[in-house]
Amino acid sequence: MAPLAARDTSSQSTHNPDASHDMMEDPSSSVRMSAEIPLLSGHLSVDKSLAVASGPGSWFRKRRKPHLDAIATQPSVFDDPETAKHHQPRPDWENIHRFDPTARWSWSEEYTIVRKIDYKIMAFTCLMFMVLELDRANLTQAVTDNFLDDLGFSFLCAELPSQLISKWLGPDRWIPTQMVLWSLIACSQFWLSGRGSFLLTRGLLGMMQGGFIADIVLYLSYFYTHAELSIRLGFFWTAGSVADIIASFLGAGLLRLRGVGGLAGWRWLFLIEGLITLSIGFLAFPLMPPGPCETAGWFRGAQGWFTEREEVIMTNRILREDPSKAGMHNREPITPKLLWQSITDYDLWPLYLLGLNFETPMTTPQQYLTLILRGFGFSTLTTNLLVVPAQVGHIITMLLFAYLAEVVGQLWLFGLLAQFWLLPLVAVIYTYDLNAMNRWHAWAILTVLLACPNIHAIQVGWNSRNSNSVRSRTVSAALYNMAVQTSGIIASNIYREDDRPRYIRGNRVLLILCCVNIVLYISTKAYYTMRNRHKEKRWRRMTDSQRARYLETSKEKGNKRLDFRFAS
Repeated sequence: MAPLAARDTSSQSTHNPDASHDMMEDPSSSVRMSAEIPLLSGHLSVDKSLAVASGPGSWFRKRRKPHLDAIATQPSVFDDPETAKHHQPRPDWENIHRFDPTARWSWSEEYTIVRKIDYKIMAFTCLMFMVLELDRANLTQAVTDNFLDDLGFSFLCAELPSQLISKWLGPDRWIPTQMVLWSLIACSQFWLSGRGSFLLTRGLLGMMQGGFIADIVLYLSYFYTHAELSIRLGFFWTAGSVADIIASFLGAGLLRLRGVGGLAGWRWLFLIEGLITLSIGFLAFPLMPPGPCETAGWFRGAQGWFTEREEVIMTNRILREDPSKAGMHNREPITPKLLWQSITDYDLWPLYLLGLNFETPMTTPQQYLTLILRGFGFSTLTTNLLVVPAQVGHIITMLLFAYLAEVVGQLWLFGLLAQFWLLPLVAVIYTYDLNAMNRWHAWAILTVLLACPNIHAIQVGWNSRNSNSVRSRTVSAALYNMAVQTSGIIASNIYREDDRPRYIRGNRVLLILCCVNIVLYISTKAYYTMRNRHKEKRWRRMTDSQRARYLETSKEKGNKRLDFRFAS
């Protein structure tokens, strides 16, 4: 959360004269002298009077590049003693011993720490997601090896949430446990014998894999600011797309084992990729620290990954942006009352509705791509390789949109643009018979369609921003992901057997959904704009003393607070 208005910051110079000088030397990034109570916001667009220059190496340079030795500490509610007392971390918060609102640091220090977090934390979470995607994508490779013929049916698979368990045990404990359990189940698919065993293993996989992404998002929020998290979630889903590419090549090789030991190639595919996941799962136990100030351990070293100075910087830069991140201990369970409060948080429902719909026009053709390409007459090997260009294009456009969304500061706009990308291409596959086309032309159309930028990473970060409390962020991440997974189930049922081979009815549904999504993005923007204006109107009617009394006595929590603004 970024403060929208700041008090007189001249007192900061008593702590560090350079800090005040650095903030004031550029008129575009100066701090306005104001007696207003600072506002908090999940919104990307902060008051231009604040010193919010991006640090070196930042993805979002809206200001001139600061000197490496310039003060990177940003204005926050902790700069004013009157407002600071209403945003103090809980005494049992795991990082409380590193909380210091007077701490100041340079861009050089912050840059070094963020890169260190990237190497130590982000890189391994991407690796974990890659092996998750391998275990999910191997079904796509298996169908090219007559897998469905061998089992005699098609199927749907849904993830079940495990976010509440993760919040209770801690992501550092639950995520590795999940990985070990689902990898064992994935390996057991080697012995599939029919419908019953298939349903059992895929159901158990869904239970064990469910909540993994939501767990990771919550875990990463302990280390990164909102803007940093958005682009890193883009790389996170890029890792999934890279895994899909690897799965295509790996699948092409492993399926050649068909006949070894008298067994089908898909059996070896499930076994070998499951063993890869198992090894990463065991490695996750020692490599995932509970939080920024808890990295010491037998495997990570007695002194941990970060110095005391680095822990102070990590703790305070996160809290200065979003004080709500100190609202719960990282191993504190969500009570039934808190769960109900989070589920009934109507201000997040528009994002859940977007999660339910936005991917479907792309997901349906994607799920059937290998079967469609086989129907065009391509071989198993060629089919697995022809999906790669779409995946590469998808990676490029996803990262580009994640970057531009932060630069422009309009999250909804890029969701809208993604739907306008899909709309004409879905119209083409609805209007024309791809089976009657030259198969390479048909492949090109599908490739461009599936190279559409997936704004899932943007919307996950959007959801996290607008939660404004650990309690809500924990539950909303799971609910949003459940909505996305439900969209996958819906997408799997749009192309029906009685609609083959052109899927006219199915493509008409996809076309309608594109139009519905366009309306949803515009409506979501309008809703959050309306909510922010309503809050602003009430806030500005208050005197300074009334605002101070509100902060001290109000029972409104999280994103319901009048000093919070929604991102849109």
